[in-house]
Amino acid sequence: MTDDRAHANRRQVLYWRLLARLFHPDEQPGLESASVAVVDDLGLPAALLDPAVSVDTVVQRFPALADELRGLLTDDDTPGTAGPFQPGETGVRRAALVSKLLLNVFATGSGEVSAGQLARWQADAGWFEQACGVDAGELRRGGAGLGATLAGIEGDLVSRMRLREVLADPTLAARLTPSMSLIEQLLRDKSNLSGVALANAKSLIRRYVDQVAEVLRTQVAQATVGTVDRSVPPKRVFRNLDLDRTIWQNLTNWSPDDERLYVDRLYYRQTARRTTPARLVVVVDQSGSMVDSMVNCTILASIFAGLPKVDVHLIAYDTRALDLTPWVHDPFEVLLRTNLGGGNDGPVAMALARPKIVEPRNTVLVWISDFYEFDRSQPLFDGIEAVHRSGVKFIPVGSVNSSGHQSVNPWFRQRFKDLGTPVISGHIRKLVTELKNFLT
Repeated sequence: MTDDRAHANRRQVLYWRLLARLFHPDEQPGLESASVAVVDDLGLPAALLDPAVSVDTVVQRFPALADELRGLLTDDDTPGTAGPFQPGETGVRRAALVSKLLLNVFATGSGEVSAGQLARWQADAGWFEQACGVDAGELRRGGAGLGATLAGIEGDLVSRMRLREVLADPTLAARLTPSMSLIEQLLRDKSNLSGVALANAKSLIRRYVDQVAEVLRTQVAQATVGTVDRSVPPKRVFRNLDLDRTIWQNLTNWSPDDERLYVDRLYYRQTARRTTPARLVVVVDQSGSMVDSMVNCTILASIFAGLPKVDVHLIAYDTRALDLTPWVHDPFEVLLRTNLGGGNDGPVAMALARPKIVEPRNTVLVWISDFYEFDRSQPLFDGIEAVHRSGVKFIPVGSVNSSGHQSVNPWFRQRFKDLGTPVISGHIRKLVTELKNFLT
């Protein structure tokens, strides 16, 4: 019992010290000296207590700690992945490691941030994400819960940078890691960049687009495919032979004397799918609040544009609408032509989208917005309702990121629900599945 109390006291010292440093940057001498004693007694490096030392540096100096950090904050009870509140010395050791992660990630201070500081924070955040049991960067792409908190911290750090000066220096720019927060800043400021700074900004945007595209291509490939067109008779070829059904349907022809199954009819699988090109019209609200969904859906549109028998059109709007279809195969070029900010005038976008609907029942209209309009809610909804009634597959999207929360105008949300077309807000796989089921 005495040992348990001693371990609990040491654990409390580490966590009280963590809380003190999180809420006030100044050291508390008593807590600091006590924590140093605890860490030293555990045989852990004193660098764990120094927020100026990155997790990467600690791991480079003490490689054995890498495995302890991965999965540290999960609920798994297997060795090396248990949570931080175990009893005994193991719990004290994990408390020290958890304190390091939390302090480095959540105590970001104030004032100007350098490219090196941002890069270090991103690396530390990557270790924190691995401690939570996911790949580095995955939570920050999430946009919800803990992921939203991390993305918010990253966004604050980016906003505190002298980004234009960093971009103008190739050495500093090379230290930047593409993220949604950084891409948003670059897209907002691109008109103020030129020369080397603009080239570096474009390189970062291109890298981010390529990273997201790789993830989305995998999700498109893994999503369920469209329904089989059962009006088309199956091709009577060997590769389409449904052996199980053939045997089942011919069981009455089993001959006990011969011990043979006599087959008088073969059954084939129906595999025919859509033969006419489907048209996908994507309308993207390019106001600042929709930047993550805009980036994801722009890249997704380019992926579907590369599929056979899919004709993709892309429109971006704020108070004006812009037809970006000529660049739909290159999301990088699309993003460079967007203009973040401004208000929402959906009817202007609808006026550009409606002429693209030639065969309603062969068209899907994806509308990405928070649907907060400039006092033109009813005209936009009337236009959407008319399109839907004509036979168009209408998909309203409030947010599509890794797990996404998005504030959607409740007036529109309820009316879309009544129309039988509820707003999609969440993991982008939801939209991927909806589209692939319709388009393939």
